[in-house]
Amino acid sequence: MFDVTALGEILIDFTPCGKSPAGQNVFEQNPGGAPANVLTCLSKCGKKTAFIGKIGKDMHGAFLKSVLEENQICVDGVIEDDNVFTTLAFVALSDSGERSFSFARKPGADTCLTPEEVRADIIADSKIFHLGSLSLTAEPAKSATFKALDIAKEKGCIISYDPNYRAPLWDSKEAAIEGMRSVISYVDVMKISDEETELLTGIKEPEGAAKKLIDMGVKIVAVTLGAEGALVCTKEGTMTVPGYKANMVDTTGAGDSFWGGFLYMLLETKMKPEKVSLIEAAAFANFGNAVASICVERRGAIPAMPTPEEIAARL
Repeated sequence: MFDVTALGEILIDFTPCGKSPAGQNVFEQNPGGAPANVLTCLSKCGKKTAFIGKIGKDMHGAFLKSVLEENQICVDGVIEDDNVFTTLAFVALSDSGERSFSFARKPGADTCLTPEEVRADIIADSKIFHLGSLSLTAEPAKSATFKALDIAKEKGCIISYDPNYRAPLWDSKEAAIEGMRSVISYVDVMKISDEETELLTGIKEPEGAAKKLIDMGVKIVAVTLGAEGALVCTKEGTMTVPGYKANMVDTTGAGDSFWGGFLYMLLETKMKPEKVSLIEAAAFANFGNAVASICVERRGAIPAMPTPEEIAARL
């Protein structure tokens, strides 16, 4: 039995790392991709995880597969394809550590997962099935995602969703809105950022957006608020959970580390999402805030995920 299985993108984040002797930008090869980041956080906390997705049969794909294996993430659902190139993301960091992205993904391997390649047996043997929205941006990965969701729903998995909006990867803002909203009816627990509220609900204000998602059938919603922490919402209402002070270096993976911590706490309670109280959801978010505050103090995403001992010290 897997605690969490995730489907979606795993890619290389090329992150700025100073200047060369000639004065040119130097980029550091960091493994990333939101679903894989979440799994790494959970795996480091002792949970059993599995990844379903596609990489190229190239040097970057081999590196990413080895990183998953090093982090004890099951790779039985990872497809290596020599017809497509592993997806790459080039990250620009502002002075405050905020990111912007440029993608090499036309197509990237992550968009080429087919429905036939989805490992139904892995999903069926999972407590939580997690996804983002990047697998919804193009076929055949979009159809593969809906097949996986149908399997997860049929088998009684808790379904977790983090839209993780990346504007350059959608044909238009309207396509992004339609695509990101298309899976909400499946979802039990959901994380969005304060920059995604209006895209997902039509409501910009986090509290109103979270309440609307609850009205749409989601059982627990968390809205990340950057350094301010997170807002959580259940059928009981909303609560804001303050963040932890951090010496910010790189925000890559911050939301993913938060959500990994949140899902870890949900698994620890062994509760169905609809049974989780607002106070309990706030405790999940507090743990997630602590995890994220450590992640942003380091470079990259997967390499920045903290150990249980580090999280305990921050708490």
